[in-house]
Amino acid sequence: MKALVYHGPGSKAWEDVPDPVLQDPTDAIVRVETTTICGTDLHILSGDVPAVTKGRVLGHEGVGVVTEVGPECTRVKVGDRVIISCVTKCGRCEYCVMGMPSHCQTVGGIGWIFGHLIDGTQAELVRVPFADNGLIPLPTNVSAEQGVMLSDILPTGFEIGVLYGAVKEGDVVAVVGAGPVGLASVMTARSSGASRVIAVDGNKFRLERSLDFGATDTIDILAGGNTVEQIKALSRGGLGVDVAIEAVGLGPAFRTSLDCLRPGGHLANVGVHGRPVELPIDRDWINNLTLTTGLVNATTAPELLTQIEEGIISPEKFVTHHFTFDEFDRAYDTFSNAADEHALKVIISNG
Repeated sequence: MKALVYHGPGSKAWEDVPDPVLQDPTDAIVRVETTTICGTDLHILSGDVPAVTKGRVLGHEGVGVVTEVGPECTRVKVGDRVIISCVTKCGRCEYCVMGMPSHCQTVGGIGWIFGHLIDGTQAELVRVPFADNGLIPLPTNVSAEQGVMLSDILPTGFEIGVLYGAVKEGDVVAVVGAGPVGLASVMTARSSGASRVIAVDGNKFRLERSLDFGATDTIDILAGGNTVEQIKALSRGGLGVDVAIEAVGLGPAFRTSLDCLRPGGHLANVGVHGRPVELPIDRDWINNLTLTTGLVNATTAPELLTQIEEGIISPEKFVTHHFTFDEFDRAYDTFSNAADEHALKVIISNG
């Protein structure tokens, strides 16, 4: 088969590799129809994830058809059209039982293994461990483009942003960073009952698109003025927002998210931080704030799938560009230059 192979920082290639084979009785093989690119893939290509070694097939999101199953697979069968979850879970270890398979002990202490610790989904075929737990049947009335957003992006924004942020009916929510993950939080915060969702970014295209995802207000951080004061002005009584979702992973975004909270507010950190940030605990110990972090568990994918079927959310709105499997270089170039290319999520399809 052909696959996109990592060859060290800054180097990748679409090339011939051996077909995957069943290694354990709970494995399945999936022929990938549709995949996409995540910001984590860009971090890998930059050399920021040392656990990813040369020769690794990239990618952790996908939709495809099951071509082979191990003898202990009882739920999935050959011919099933499925969503591939980005998190692999045994379903039996302590963390899986407590609903946190992102730290599954059976697969090495972390559930994110595709394109990281094992070969991933940016390939014609992929081996899926614990397939009964990691493959989600794709209904005929849900498109591959919609389904692939349930591999990672939508559950991340929903679980780590909205659920961890404890967004409730009537809340005012600020989403700092209107990239794909931020927009996933915008979309699911609105569907979770937030009365006001404020999208904060410096990219006019993303701010405009955020209105399609459910944002009620936008703030352009490059337009001048005090961003925190502008956010607070849109909150109840000007006291600050109930929930701030940090979806950038940089110090200034974290500080903006923290500073715009009302007493008793909640900061849900979704962004991937590569450097330390300052937490002014001397100021905020008195403010009854809650700060949460997290790696997606992807346990909400079935719930989100139901919302798609019922027309509550429309994840196809993420898709801005389409490519085929022989155009991975163009797809990565586009996604790497998302601001200039007006790209949110790119779809790469097999044919």
